Amino acid sequence: MSRHFAQSLLVSTFLVAANAAFAAPAASVPTSPDGIGGVVTSSKGPEAGVWVIAETRDTPTHMLKIVVTDDQGRFYVPELPQGKYELFVRGYGLVDSARVPAELGKNVNLTAVLAPDAKTAAQIYPPNYWLSLIKVPAESDFPGTGPKGNGISPRMATQQQWLQQMGDQCQQCHQQGDHTTRNLENNTAEGWAERINKARGDEDQALRDHGAQYATAMNNAMSQFGRQRGLAMWTDWTKRIAEGELPKEAPPRPVGIERNVVLTSYDWANGRYVHDITAGNRHNPTANANGPVYGVVLWWGYLEALDAKTGKTNEYGYKVTPNKGAEILPADILPDDRPHNPMIDKNGNVWMTDLGQSGPPKPGALPIPDRLPYCTDPSNKFAKYFPQPGKARTTAVQFIAETKKGDGVPMCNGIHHLMFNQNQKDLYFSGGDQKVVSWIDIDEWAKSHDPAKAVSWCPMVLDSNATDPTKRPAPGDVTITPDMKAWNQPAAARSMGDEGGEDPTEKVALDPKKDTRVQGFLYGIDADVTDGSMWAAKTNPFPGQFIRFHPGSNPPETCHTEMYEVPKMPDGVNYISFNGRGISADSKGVTWGFSGNGQLQRFERKLCKNIAGPAAATGQQCPEGWSVYDAPGPKIAGTKNGTADFHYLGWVDLHDTLGMGKDMVITTGSNSDSLLAFNDATKKYTVLRVPYPMGFRTRGVDGRIDDPKAGWKGRGAWATYSSAPVWHVEGGEDNTSGPFLVKFQVRPDPLAK
Repeated sequence: MSRHFAQSLLVSTFLVAANAAFAAPAASVPTSPDGIGGVVTSSKGPEAGVWVIAETRDTPTHMLKIVVTDDQGRFYVPELPQGKYELFVRGYGLVDSARVPAELGKNVNLTAVLAPDAKTAAQIYPPNYWLSLIKVPAESDFPGTGPKGNGISPRMATQQQWLQQMGDQCQQCHQQGDHTTRNLENNTAEGWAERINKARGDEDQALRDHGAQYATAMNNAMSQFGRQRGLAMWTDWTKRIAEGELPKEAPPRPVGIERNVVLTSYDWANGRYVHDITAGNRHNPTANANGPVYGVVLWWGYLEALDAKTGKTNEYGYKVTPNKGAEILPADILPDDRPHNPMIDKNGNVWMTDLGQSGPPKPGALPIPDRLPYCTDPSNKFAKYFPQPGKARTTAVQFIAETKKGDGVPMCNGIHHLMFNQNQKDLYFSGGDQKVVSWIDIDEWAKSHDPAKAVSWCPMVLDSNATDPTKRPAPGDVTITPDMKAWNQPAAARSMGDEGGEDPTEKVALDPKKDTRVQGFLYGIDADVTDGSMWAAKTNPFPGQFIRFHPGSNPPETCHTEMYEVPKMPDGVNYISFNGRGISADSKGVTWGFSGNGQLQRFERKLCKNIAGPAAATGQQCPEGWSVYDAPGPKIAGTKNGTADFHYLGWVDLHDTLGMGKDMVITTGSNSDSLLAFNDATKKYTVLRVPYPMGFRTRGVDGRIDDPKAGWKGRGAWATYSSAPVWHVEGGEDNTSGPFLVKFQVRPDPLAK
């Protein structure tokens, strides 16, 4: 059977299956004054499970509303503000229909157009279907033997490490397999080298003056593969696609509850790169009811705010002065700071991590001062137990919603993501030069504005000298003392004050009579509401670890840390999962990890037979606690575990803000244009796809309840398009829209009003 015949047969089979259960179309769909209903039919009859997209530019913010047809091809688009609308149909097995004007309160029937061939149909497949075609080096090619051998870097010990590099470095900023990445005019190694060398100019709308940094990062990432071997892989992939190779399978149309999803998208941030958003307080889902949704505009130093009730947006620029805090700037002054991740507190204020200066100082910039004395002063008990000298780079910025003013807490350590503990006053951080877990008492900060009183931190010390490893320790079994010689130290970190540069893969001999300090980049972070602990995803060494931290009753002396690493496969070399990035805990004490290899990681600590002792220093003490689940969609050709999807972060919906049930696990299908909802009871996924514009790649997701009595209309989850290259979104360089902020709602049925 020829390849092209097989691909045509694939589409034909898909279309027959999609239309097999069609019934006669309804004459009309009952509507309301703020909605539009109708029926979608093609030459084969009613079209089930296709998207109807309503678009208007008559609102303050260019807006889209997207729904899915039911099994009879019927649709209803609810809760539309006044304005003129155009509707069109998109679906797998179709090409986009003509746009049709529509009026509120009326019916409009739409004509779907069948795709003429497999190639045309595949153009709207999500990126993971295209990425599945890439041919990574075989397992037998590892470890790499360098440029004089097989071309793979000797740093690449296994195929899994190669795949982690593809995820962490290449998908850190954008999808792989979208229209931009899979199409190249010059499908040669030189053509790919030219592509990754291109840099956006200064004052770029998305990246401001940082385009060159991205080109440098892409070149560095390619070199870590083994440059020529990496270029050869990407070249082969795009060349085969240019010659007509198509994904081996078609994505399924939405079914079941997936047809009940309502998407509302708001154009915001004026074409700038929005890194992440916050919509509500994680422990009180109504704390910011009907309030703004906030996004941080990386590189431009803006806090973007959308009022979803009016569709209006505002921008608040801010500026950080190291060691002195932050101030909100007048609208006509351009900010110059680096906001990264936001979170709303119990009072409705927004906290952000600011990553500080990136790269060499600009001409005229003030030098970065040393950190404040409280970071090293022995009169501060946290500094006495673990001093933190160095340069002042990071600040926890607070935006006060009522006054539209700001301030900031100068930090002693690198910070990245942030999360409130269940008490809602202690704000914890993951971060960069991560030798400690740090937190701010926001009540103390509001009272004293003294970082020496408000900021706390502890080193991460494991109970590796336990004589009975099966005994479950309580917080405080490890004693933190000012004598750091009492612990086994991590590699290359035997003196304080070093600003990174450690090799986390270096092995050190452990004294079995000592506890063991660990360090490494902590990424995602979340609170365990069952016991007051915090969980963080530690990204190095490979394959990544979970860190459980509890401050105890009298920190720093009582701080307690545990570390857990995903177990190995039967071959003793590879791991059941890797590249854990995000982390979240449910109300039952189960911890969920969201991995860059397209898997969901489940860890249940209460199943562990051993959580201390020498094995705890490696994290390999509890294989019985782990389970993993592949994301929906294809695998990358020639790989054993994981998928072609990429989970940037994730979140457990503790309060049923989305309307799919308490404790629903939501992960970002960052390479599949979706959010993925996982039900732990049934072990099944629901795919919440964003079909238009293509390129929905979000980093995080947040939820809130605006009105507990309004049913599905009072609930919702929020996420934003967060690719650094905004032009990767459908429409490319000519696109005048985006990025979009998307609200996800789940109604009782596809026609609910």
